Amino acid sequence: MASQKDAFRSIVTAAINEFKNQKSVEGEAVSPDSVRVENPPKPEMGDLGAPMFTLAKAFHMAPSAIAQGVAKIISDAAAAGKSLGGENPASLGTFAPVGPYVNVKLNKANASADILMAIAAQGDNYGSLDEAGNAPLKGRKVMVEYSSPNTNKPLHLGHMRNDALGESVSRILKKAGAEVFRTNIINNRGVHICKSMLAYKLFHEPKGETPETLHMKGDHFVGQCYVEFDRYAKEHPEAAQQAEDMLVQWEQSKPGDELYTLWEKMNGWAISGVKETYERTGVGFEKLYFESETYLKGKEEIVKGLEKGLFFRAADGSVRVDVTEAVGKGKDGEDHEKVLLRKDGTSVYITQDIGTAIYRHSDWAFNQLVYVVASEQIFHFKVLFYILRKLGFDWAEKLYHLSYGLVNLPSGRMKSREGTVVDADDLIDSLHADALKAIQDKGRDEAVGSPDEVAEKVALAALHYYLLQVAPVKDMLFNPEESLSFNGNTGPYLQYMGARIASILRKAGEQGLEPDSGDAALALLTHESEWALTKKLAEFPRLVAKAADALDPSLMANYLYDVCKSFSAFYRDCPILPVAEKEPLLARARLCLASCTLTVLKNAMHLVLVPFLDRM
Repeated sequence: MASQKDAFRSIVTAAINEFKNQKSVEGEAVSPDSVRVENPPKPEMGDLGAPMFTLAKAFHMAPSAIAQGVAKIISDAAAAGKSLGGENPASLGTFAPVGPYVNVKLNKANASADILMAIAAQGDNYGSLDEAGNAPLKGRKVMVEYSSPNTNKPLHLGHMRNDALGESVSRILKKAGAEVFRTNIINNRGVHICKSMLAYKLFHEPKGETPETLHMKGDHFVGQCYVEFDRYAKEHPEAAQQAEDMLVQWEQSKPGDELYTLWEKMNGWAISGVKETYERTGVGFEKLYFESETYLKGKEEIVKGLEKGLFFRAADGSVRVDVTEAVGKGKDGEDHEKVLLRKDGTSVYITQDIGTAIYRHSDWAFNQLVYVVASEQIFHFKVLFYILRKLGFDWAEKLYHLSYGLVNLPSGRMKSREGTVVDADDLIDSLHADALKAIQDKGRDEAVGSPDEVAEKVALAALHYYLLQVAPVKDMLFNPEESLSFNGNTGPYLQYMGARIASILRKAGEQGLEPDSGDAALALLTHESEWALTKKLAEFPRLVAKAADALDPSLMANYLYDVCKSFSAFYRDCPILPVAEKEPLLARARLCLASCTLTVLKNAMHLVLVPFLDRM
């Protein structure tokens, strides 16, 4: 409702300034930018409202009294056929004071035409704030880091929430006008990697086993090695030290060395498998960073900081930093210290994060870098940002940790080293199989075209929507059965509604009935259900801006569900094809509303990684 909001703001601003003159209030004229426009909580209160709270001090009046005075000026102008702020109050709607607000009940015919014509004209671009001429994020360069897999195991359910959040946030930010650069740090070095390498040398290399000979995805094979190491370590206490010794040897090795060659081979297996899963789930990146390529830069900066006295060498030989200023004192009341280099000189996780951040800003000078990482790492990022500021990087103020809660199955928490992780590929395969069975049980094989392709898209919709409908900050349980339901607040339900609208439009086309977006047709859309749906569609650009500002895809997910519910009520109350013979213009107008609903559904579904289906 951008144009109605702009007209409403102009009218209210002009009326405020006229009332200001009447009351001889000193000071500069009120500008349109200072007039906030809101949506009243109840439809009977109006469609748009402007609060008068901020004027109380200057006017020396109660906000409700100001609202009454401003509303009277507008009503008088409408009755006299006069304009305010270059707009016609009478054509916009009926104005009235509601407590401390000046509200308007919009002229449904004019407003509906304006909203639906904008959607029909913009199509796929509807909701893109830059297209609407209102892009608060235009010119902002936002880098988003997400996924961050380890090359000792495949992606699991936790990664799926991370990937869905990162990809969805990236799409929403782009829709809001930002320039987005998606990155991923591949954690391909460290003790955990060495554990998989040791297990491979112990249990598979002697037999010449590889992912190819065992017919396994590479990441699954390497993950199996990691689980095997944990079992081995329970009976061989020396295993942990062997892994640490291997890490020291690896950091001293170079290309061509036996250990380095083994590391390259197993990394290749793991990364190729992970990339297959990315392709399957629709997740992508502009650049991949590798810990093996960035940790040395981190070590270099830490050594410089040590020389400058920013860090210190502890009694055990490790290099540390006092981070009490960033995180406060510990439970015992002592200062917090963070290890930056182990006593043997090897780096820790934060070492590579320091180097990676420096490389990233050098590669692409962002205005903001968003790290999508679980809430378990809140302390880590407080420390990371503090260290980067301490090192003198002013862009460290632009770093943000998008923290999200853990995700588990009803059966309990996952642990990769014990082999209880829910593998991402296995989970999607299971959802796919259940969706395919549902299609077959309903006898929809031929109707949907390709049952296998449809089942895959239903599986992805079930997974992504379920993970995104919950606010990121919350922990959650993923229930596969609930996620696949075609009723209620689920991805498959959104797909069903989209397919249903597409079917209505196809049937109308077969009868020679096409949507009409002309003024005469859209002026007929005055039923409350038509108006409720139209207003809901008009909210899409605002929801894009709100979700982008909050970095919260759940706002978009819940909006989608609201759109579907509004369409269902509209379709129940306002028949389309049944009225075509007697009222063809009304039928075509309602078809336009249905078509615009489909446009909004498609655009919004893309933002939350729910594939659109025109047949189900």
